[in-house]
Amino acid sequence: MDQLYRDAKTIIERAIEANMPEAAVMSALEEHAFNGNISLVAIGKAAWRMTRAACDSLGSRIGNGVVITKYGHAMGDIPGMEIIEAGHPLPDANSIVGTEKAVTLAQNLGDGDELLFLISGGGSTLFEMPRPGITLQDVININDQLLACGADIVEINMIRKRLSAVKAGRFAHLCAPARVFAVVLSDVLGNHPDSIASGPAAPDKSTSEEASDIIRKYDLALTDAMKVHIAEETPKNIGNVETVITGSVDTLCRSAADVASSLGYVPHILCTGMNCEAREAGRLAAAIARQIDGEYGFIRPCAIILGGETVVHLKGKGKGGRNQEFALAAAEGIAGMDNTIIFSVGSDGSDGPTDAAGGFVDGETSKELLAKDINIDDVLKDNDSYHALKEVDRLIVTGPTGTNVNDLAVILCAESSRTTAPPQTADKEAHPA
Repeated sequence: MDQLYRDAKTIIERAIEANMPEAAVMSALEEHAFNGNISLVAIGKAAWRMTRAACDSLGSRIGNGVVITKYGHAMGDIPGMEIIEAGHPLPDANSIVGTEKAVTLAQNLGDGDELLFLISGGGSTLFEMPRPGITLQDVININDQLLACGADIVEINMIRKRLSAVKAGRFAHLCAPARVFAVVLSDVLGNHPDSIASGPAAPDKSTSEEASDIIRKYDLALTDAMKVHIAEETPKNIGNVETVITGSVDTLCRSAADVASSLGYVPHILCTGMNCEAREAGRLAAAIARQIDGEYGFIRPCAIILGGETVVHLKGKGKGGRNQEFALAAAEGIAGMDNTIIFSVGSDGSDGPTDAAGGFVDGETSKELLAKDINIDDVLKDNDSYHALKEVDRLIVTGPTGTNVNDLAVILCAESSRTTAPPQTADKEAHPA
């Protein structure tokens, strides 16, 4: 088995495992003194695991709860919890059903009660109740537009929160006079509570003017009712919430660096704030790889680590995700290089509307694609990175991981004496994930 691919697999698995939410949730709960009755609401891709940790920690002190997570992310029943799986990256009818249940729970809370609110990435889609005059289809349409135009997560959430009855701190208002203790697993660069899951328990720092600028920037089509809500200011003062951020892309990158170091690579965390076009980030990664052992480059063996969340402008009709586009775009730049892998992976295990978490490429990938009459530029123009990477067995498939702390990309370079043959489909252990 090729050692470089084994090391890539180890970095992916161990870095994600180190960022599972259980330990972080239990640590946050140990630092908080609960008084009175406790109810629970959990939203996001990590909602089930966060809830399981909270129930293990607090036991029967939690009276009831509602858990809303993505399809396939619930791992069984949890006593006392009503678990609803719903749509992502676009909301569906179950998103509304689950949110209505959470709202009912919140409105039944009284003075002296406390709500444990567990928030993770994906919550903005999964936790949804449109404002008056806005339909679920309206919400889906604006989400489609935002995803297609390449808006970043902060811009997307700035629009989403103005069209929702539970985002931008409005859910916290519904809980009053009860207190809210929010434990947050961040998937937003900068870890801003008002952006994570569109800030259902956080005062909103953005303004209606900024939201209007985004509408104009991307030429978004809105209904008359949506225009009215976009023009309204969101809640700016919330006095019944305490928030703790428990994990982020920074911890993901540090974990990857620790694993790489244990495997004999010198780790370099280049950045934790990638938010550019995915294919441009991939090309930059390839350019960096080309500088390895050069006058201005890093020295082998090394692991150059980048974290964040890139964006994709959907112009084609293919299938893929930002991590797959990142990897595919890097392939041509490292063509012919030995002992080098570039991979990009989503920590939640899902990359776009696919069953893959990301992709990886090496110096032979572009040649293998060409042999199958697959042109990388054409594939990128059609946003069809999934099928291209699948053809040459370069998809990373992890399944749902239970966490969500952005994306991890690594340029992994072994010493020149190490052999790096691409993995074979028949040898399942050769795949990094």
